[in-house]
Amino acid sequence: MSFKPANNIQDLQYFGEFGGVNPSISDSSTYTFLSAKTMFDTFEGNADGCYLYSRHSSPSNLYLGEALAAMEGTETANVTASGMGAITPVILQLCGAGDHVVSSRTIYGGTYAFLKNFTPKLNISTSFVDITKLDVVEAAITENTKVLYCESVSNPLLEVADIKGLAAIAKKHNLKLVVDNTFSPLSISPVKLGADIVIHSLTKFINGSSDTVGGVVCGTQEFIDALRNVNDGACMLLGSTMDSLRAASVLKNLRTLHIRMQQHSHNATYLAQKFEADGLKTVYPGLESHPSHELFKSMMNEKYGFGGMLTIDVGSLDKANALMELMQEKNLGYLAVSLGFYKTLFSAPGSSTSSEIPEDEQKEMGLSDGLIRFSIGLDADIERTYNMMRECMESLNILDKKSEASLV
Repeated sequence: MSFKPANNIQDLQYFGEFGGVNPSISDSSTYTFLSAKTMFDTFEGNADGCYLYSRHSSPSNLYLGEALAAMEGTETANVTASGMGAITPVILQLCGAGDHVVSSRTIYGGTYAFLKNFTPKLNISTSFVDITKLDVVEAAITENTKVLYCESVSNPLLEVADIKGLAAIAKKHNLKLVVDNTFSPLSISPVKLGADIVIHSLTKFINGSSDTVGGVVCGTQEFIDALRNVNDGACMLLGSTMDSLRAASVLKNLRTLHIRMQQHSHNATYLAQKFEADGLKTVYPGLESHPSHELFKSMMNEKYGFGGMLTIDVGSLDKANALMELMQEKNLGYLAVSLGFYKTLFSAPGSSTSSEIPEDEQKEMGLSDGLIRFSIGLDADIERTYNMMRECMESLNILDKKSEASLV
């Protein structure tokens, strides 16, 4: 049977303390014990169902974590206060001084900055490679390599990782394959393809309302317990704890993720096909022209499509900025970073979300000045949206005006 992540979310049943259809929110930072021995056992990690201190865990955070684990098909999960609050503890839990990471070269700018600029202070080094070339990935592995890191669909170039192929390499060399699945929730289930650990920025599609930041680490019970360990757990000791009220809010939004992802994907596919037909350099995994189109199809869960992210290249940063400002003026979306909102969001990643990557490295990986990254929204009339976007492009001479004959 095929994996059905939305069914796993739907099948969870959490009642509130007084029979509410939503679980009660644990609005407490600390918890009482009926006996001193139970407190001791909880510190030692031997008291199931008991809560110690909300930096460690709380009922609200555990509800959300279990729902996300069900979605990804892992044993359990730990939610955090941000996406980076999930990524950084995972790397630090798996690596120590002298260890090495092999990472995709096209990743979120914050992750890149952490691996490039911060972890060397701890004597942890990283090799950045073209993740789409498995031979290059394997050649970068050394005897000190501990982690193979990638994004299912990369930010911002939308390269697609061959998770099965990477998992085989990781297993061969006894590495942990860590996959950031932020761009493709529900569409791709990395653990089912062989990944060891899955990370999300909950800020994006999963929450979907651009009103909070959050993250999650999905993995085995053993690894999540290690992250939470009071003595040497990176999540516990670094303190990137999600607030219970936010956890409850994200859990409610998670229940509509399957509907939203279907619409995001539908709208993005429509626009990508139109933009490509107009002659714009368009990158979207759902286009047959995408080099990893068939790979994505082979990995995807049915129904959820190829996601809501696409890029176009309009030739220069000046044109990109002018177009984004005009589209915002016409209420087609917002000139803003992030993704997964009901409204379309657009930015020039070279000067925003990927600005941490030096310009020479941006050029080497194909991140051009004129690139615009779109997070396509939930527009009810995507044909109208396209026509208005095209008018913006025509007014800025990015596209030629359609002839009268072509409009008939």
